[in-house]
Amino acid sequence: MDGSQTETRVATTGTNRVGLEISGMTCSGCAGRVERALQSLESVKHVSVNLASEKAQVEIDSDITLDPALLVAAVADAGYEASLSVDEAGFSKIQLAGDRRQLILLVCSVVLTAPFMVQMIFMPTDIHFVIPAVIQLTLGSLVQFIPGSRFYGPAWRALKAGTANMDTLVVLGTTATWGLSTYLIWAHGLDLDPHSLYFEASASVITLVLVGKYMETKARRSTASAIRSLAALRPDTVRIRVNDTDQEIALTQLKVGNIIVIKPGERIAADARVIEGASHVDEALLTGESLPVDKKVGDGLIGGAINGEGLLLAATTAIGSDSKLSQIIKLVETAQVDKPPVQKLVDRIASYFVPFIILVAIATLVGWVLSGASVDQALIHAATVLVIACPCALGLATPTAIMVGTGAAAKAGILIRDMEILEQANSIDCVVFDKTGTLTEGKPKVVGIEVVEGDETALIRRVAAAQQGSEHPLAKAIIAHALSLGQILPSVQKFRSYPGRGISASVEGQSLVIGSLRWMKSSDIDVSRPPVAITDLAESGNSVVWVGDVKSRKVLAVLAIGDAVRSTALAAVAELKTQGIEVVLLSGDNLVVAERIASELGIGRVIADVLPDEKAAVIDDLKSEGFHVAMVGDGVNDAPALAHAHMGMAMGSGTDVAMETAGVTLMRSDPSLAIGAIDISRTTYRKIRHNLFWAFIYNFVAIPLAVFGVLSPVIAGAAMAMSSVSVVASSLLLRRWRLKGNG
Repeated sequence: MDGSQTETRVATTGTNRVGLEISGMTCSGCAGRVERALQSLESVKHVSVNLASEKAQVEIDSDITLDPALLVAAVADAGYEASLSVDEAGFSKIQLAGDRRQLILLVCSVVLTAPFMVQMIFMPTDIHFVIPAVIQLTLGSLVQFIPGSRFYGPAWRALKAGTANMDTLVVLGTTATWGLSTYLIWAHGLDLDPHSLYFEASASVITLVLVGKYMETKARRSTASAIRSLAALRPDTVRIRVNDTDQEIALTQLKVGNIIVIKPGERIAADARVIEGASHVDEALLTGESLPVDKKVGDGLIGGAINGEGLLLAATTAIGSDSKLSQIIKLVETAQVDKPPVQKLVDRIASYFVPFIILVAIATLVGWVLSGASVDQALIHAATVLVIACPCALGLATPTAIMVGTGAAAKAGILIRDMEILEQANSIDCVVFDKTGTLTEGKPKVVGIEVVEGDETALIRRVAAAQQGSEHPLAKAIIAHALSLGQILPSVQKFRSYPGRGISASVEGQSLVIGSLRWMKSSDIDVSRPPVAITDLAESGNSVVWVGDVKSRKVLAVLAIGDAVRSTALAAVAELKTQGIEVVLLSGDNLVVAERIASELGIGRVIADVLPDEKAAVIDDLKSEGFHVAMVGDGVNDAPALAHAHMGMAMGSGTDVAMETAGVTLMRSDPSLAIGAIDISRTTYRKIRHNLFWAFIYNFVAIPLAVFGVLSPVIAGAAMAMSSVSVVASSLLLRRWRLKGNG
């Protein structure tokens, strides 16, 4: 990953979304200040800043042109650094340089604090080891203003901005302790009792906080493993064939339409379509599919997948940001920066937390003085309050869980785009499946034809030609059937599609309407005398396509099209029912066809003969019954229903419209992934609540102990540092999540 300052995965898309990487943030208050700085720009519609990933997503008004440099400048004005350029590793140069600087400061702090640690170890024993006051002053000052400088800069910037953050608390607490000790030396000279000094407290707090921040940074970096593993799938070079000659070029030089040569075992450089050869392709890191997928001429390839045993020639169909891999990375990154509603509440709490703690520290100082304690003792207790209350754990609880959870989901082939789904999934008690392409293979075949009038060969040719303008699976089945008979399809005129009903078109001078029985009736086709075989074709559970002639208003033929149930559908439905979730089959097909599929899968509730706009109404009806509904679909027809459901899940094999509408994309056409999406969403949300509980409890218990003098600054620093590390470590446990039945 490249970049300077704190880079941002540049993500300017059709939605005018720009990604930034921010450096210098240390707590949720920092993230809030960056958000407010970016939000203040006139054309910015929405901002989401993630402390754990150190990234921001900025949505810009599409009607206004905004120079990205203004975003970087706004972040700089708020006291932080930002950048748009990113390198291939996934981390900006400034982030990597910052990590090295952080390690150097940590080592320096540990070395300078070590004598204090030795003194504290020997203190309870009979061994007399006391560091002279002048050496304590030297070591304490070096720690305070060299490694400790890491806190002064952000604290000063926060002060100039009229706010406070975690660094403010550390600076106030350690400076008060260091200042008190320095004052005592100034007032009493270097001959005073070294035991009366507190340099070990300020130095130890700074060192422990730096240890905690370094461990936290390392842990947070590991949460980005999903993005790094995806980004690493891009090869640096690609082999293309030009005029029967193979040549190797840089991936950046590849163009759409180039013929790429993929040898056995090589990684596929870009999205492409096979034009020669056959092989098996490993798409595991992209789709979660554990078994290699058979590929032959005409099949699509995903850039980043690994070719198996065969030599393939393929024409590139998408490169760069348009590729499937880039879209997957973009989805995962966006998800990891977005916030669920619970985090927005936490952010509001955190924005008031630091000022509140400062007031508590002042009250502690005054209270101890009024109770008769010495000023230096009162200062120590107030400093302890400031140190113990740093809200790092609170700010990290949600984003770290989201980063790890969405990363684990992505590895299983589940892309979570909408963070509100994490909360919605907890209440899901009804899953609605579209039939075609979701529970069935989506590769229907013509299994029967009944011609009422005209020549069958000519009729099939015209019907197939009319379907060339349609993307419906049934249309593809008719076209495939005609081509298998050796038909050459003529051109089509006046094509119009009526989603959920059928089409109309003119082929070879004949005006046809093709689709459902309802479409025939609304097109004034006489269906009073249906074909003899229509009952048998329908009752056998097939989809029936009617063909009518507009001029004569007669039915010309009916075609029966069958579609096999997916191999994983039965187990998926059974698992949902075991969990007590209502399963509903929703289809635009006729009731007989839908009920056959439902019976085969053990689904008790079937809603059939539903138009696209009616599908959304069905979802609303289920919601009005009290259900929290998840919808799984793959087509344009399903988009409204996916949008209306509490949790919309689109099959990755489906249309772009469906995937843009749904909050979750299932990268494989496997109904069991729907169960996995619900499970990982619930698991991640439980982890968020678990993290927040312990973060709040920590402060709830620790602050009163500090106020009443039970804790020392050193213990407070250690506890504060470890609270942040424990939250991140807890989130990392989500990496153990596995899709059931997938290892």
